Amino acid sequence: MAHHGKRIQDARKAIERTKLYPLDEAVKLVKANAKAKFDETVELALGLGVDPKHADQMVRGVVNLPNGTGRTLRVAVFARGAKADEAREAGADVVGAEDLVAAVQGGTIDFDRCIATPDMMPLVGRLGKVLGPRGLMPNPKVGTVTMDVKSAVVASKGGAVEFRAEKAGIVQGSVGKASFGDDKIAENIRAFVDAVNRAKPAGAKGHYLLRAAVSSTMGPGVRVDLATLHTAVSVGT
Repeated sequence: MAHHGKRIQDARKAIERTKLYPLDEAVKLVKANAKAKFDETVELALGLGVDPKHADQMVRGVVNLPNGTGRTLRVAVFARGAKADEAREAGADVVGAEDLVAAVQGGTIDFDRCIATPDMMPLVGRLGKVLGPRGLMPNPKVGTVTMDVKSAVVASKGGAVEFRAEKAGIVQGSVGKASFGDDKIAENIRAFVDAVNRAKPAGAKGHYLLRAAVSSTMGPGVRVDLATLHTAVSVGT
């Protein structure tokens, strides 16, 4: 059996594991128990009534959090010519074409988000086995394969979060930092849930959004009452 430190044990005593907390209260509990020496990330986990093994039940998308993530991402852009210049002007950290492909193939992946213009995808496609497992492969469904390079870079830098359903139908994502105000975290969570609801696949049957929980990097999870997510939950039921 895993042994948990006194801080974790005390935090769990303050939370009823089976209780569904209103969102605002859940956020307060998560922040109160984020006592690490660093600014902990706040994570949201959603349980969905889908089976991602079926193509028509896959849930994937991107959400621009209204208050950002609190984290500065390093963004790479595969582009040439004017589009490469546009990417640099927009604040991209790494820009290139064949040279960037070669660097990635050589094991240099010093970025957190990857964007590509459509004409670059035949080249970038060679990197599927490298970028795919890391969740970095550009995809038009989440706006990372686009000719509007500037907007994609700005969005990535400003708080765009990609999400994808895992095998068990769980979608997870960062929704801010423990240092954020309660209202800002709650607003980010509602925006995230709304985006997941809008990404409801055609093959999803019955109840879509089944459960939600919020936690910090080092803290215990707090279950959230879906009714307190307002209109976001009504779309998916």
